[in-house]
Formats: sequence, C-alpha cells, structure tokens
Amino acid sequence: MKTFFLSLTILFSSGVCFAQKDSSATDSVPSKSTLTLAAVYSNNASYYGQRAEEKTPYVAIAANYQLKSGIYFTAQTYKLLNDSTSDLSAGSIGAGVNFKLAKKLTADVSYSHSFYPSYSPFLQAANADNATVSFSHASWLTASLTGDYAFGKTNDAFITAAISKQINLFSIGKKDIVTITPSANVVGGTQHFYQSYLKEKKLRDSILGLLPVPIFGDPGSNHADTVMNTSFNVLSYSFKLPLAYNRQHYSLEVAYQLSFLSDAVKTTTGQINSFLTFSFYYQF
Repeated sequence: MKTFFLSLTILFSSGVCFAQKDSSATDSVPSKSTLTLAAVYSNNASYYGQRAEEKTPYVAIAANYQLKSGIYFTAQTYKLLNDSTSDLSAGSIGAGVNFKLAKKLTADVSYSHSFYPSYSPFLQAANADNATVSFSHASWLTASLTGDYAFGKTNDAFITAAISKQINLFSIGKKDIVTITPSANVVGGTQHFYQSYLKEKKLRDSILGLLPVPIFGDPGSNHADTVMNTSFNVLSYSFKLPLAYNRQHYSLEVAYQLSFLSDAVKTTTGQINSFLTFSFYYQF
C-alpha cells in the first residue's frame, strides 16, 4: 500500500495549490506506473493558510499519472459551489519528477499552469504559473522543506517547512487500515498576489453593483501596506489532521486544517482560518 500513499502525496502537489504538499511518503519511486483519480470537497479554498474574503467552497476532480521513473503528470478541475456563472471555476495541468537523493531523502521538482476566468474570486488567481522544489526526509517523523515560485500577473516566492507523522490506528478487516497523519507547517513568503486580488475584487464588486469604481486612482492604497505586503515575511502556521480509511486501491479521507496568520498578513477575514476537506482517491 506504500505506492498508493505515495501517489496521494503527489496528486495535489501541483496546480492551484489549495493545500500544501503532504510529505508522508517514504519512497520516491513506485514499483509500477499508476493512475490515481480523486474527488474532493472543501468548505473553503486554502492558499498557504489564507483564504479569500468571500467564502469559496468547492468540489474538485483530479488525476495523477505516475511513471516508474518518477515522472508524473497532473490535471485538476475546480467548481466553486457558490459560482453560478460558469461550469468550471478553475483548472490546472502540471508535470514533475520525484527521485531519491539518499536512502531516506527524496526530492521533487514540478511545474504547473492554472486557468482562471476573468475576475476570479480565488486568492491566488494572479499567479497562474507555479514552480516547486521540495526535499523530504522520512524517518520516525517526515520532515520536508518546499520552495515555491508563483508567477503570472505578479511574482511571489514561498518557503514551507513541515513535519508529519503517519500513524496506523486499526484495521476493520484483513485488507484495510485506518490511519491518521497529523502535520504542522510554517510558511514564509511575499504577498504581491494579495494586492492583485484586492484590485480584482473591487472590479468584480463594481460589476456586480456592490461597489462604485473610483474615477481618480485608488483611495484605499497605502504605501505602508504595500511595503508590508510585498516583503518576505512569515505568513502562517498550520496544523492539519487527516483521518483516512485505506484499502489496496482506494482511500477515503476527512481532514481538518487550522491556520494561524502572522501579523504581517493584511486580511479582513481574521487571523485564524479553518478548513474541512473530504476526499476520495482511487488508484489503478
């Protein structure tokens, strides 16, 4: 079942980045090529522990095809449940490779491109492209260090340090296992994306008649906030608790994430965010 767990950690490692990469895998190369499909529901979209001002509950369908060599390809589509203007709210495609550096040390390099409609409510919509390099050391605990460079209309860099521990709880039958994988991470980065998000939100609200468009400039701009939002700072501390029922070819998971934002994050949604996600994975 190790290969199955591995594919789940890679499945959402590229794309729209609603969740950070899970580094619970203990092997970087599967014994055979695999195709993993996933269906996901979340009560809100998370971007490094941050969320948009409006609620963004969504459902997603994703696919990951992983070769024995460690090369993999991903595709994802997202639908916001409160969006009635289009059938799809976002999508992404990506590719990457994971490989061993030592017995317990693995590396992962990936790139993804996301597609957003005009005036998208997603927090990260300004940065459609994402390049990622990640290192993971698996021992009693799994420790990882991930660097992300997000670019498009703006440019942002993020560094995530994380630890996780997969715990086997019990089995209901002879061919299943229930696991829990508590994890914690700290994220540092820049926030150019947030300035772009606020501008797009004002335009979107004005189109919907919720806010008048200013004729001369932006009265809400502030240089002090600009310096704060564009410099590199610690952004968030997150704790995640995924509980999963696993069989040889499929897994059911419910995960709760609690994120604490630092004072460097300018937001009107409060300094504490919580996210609840339900996922189903099937591997061929």
